[in-house]
Amino acid sequence: MSLRVECHAGHRGEQEPRVFHFAARRIEVMLVADHWLDPQYRYFKVQAYDGTVYVLRHDELSGRWEMKWFDASR
Repeated sequence: MSLRVECHAGHRGEQEPRVFHFAARRIEVMLVADHWLDPQYRYFKVQAYDGTVYVLRHDELSGRWEMKWFDASR
């Protein structure tokens, strides 16, 4: 699922998600809990202020963001 994501530069100058828009909702990121790379993408595990945990994927070549997983059970 494609997303619109607002970012800011993290402590090493890399862009990190701070807000994303999903299903007509504006979701603010409280915490970037983890992040990792694979050969094509950057992944971010984030916790929103509503307690939901999301995994977002960023394709740096195209600039496209996608939601890959979420857990709203908390």
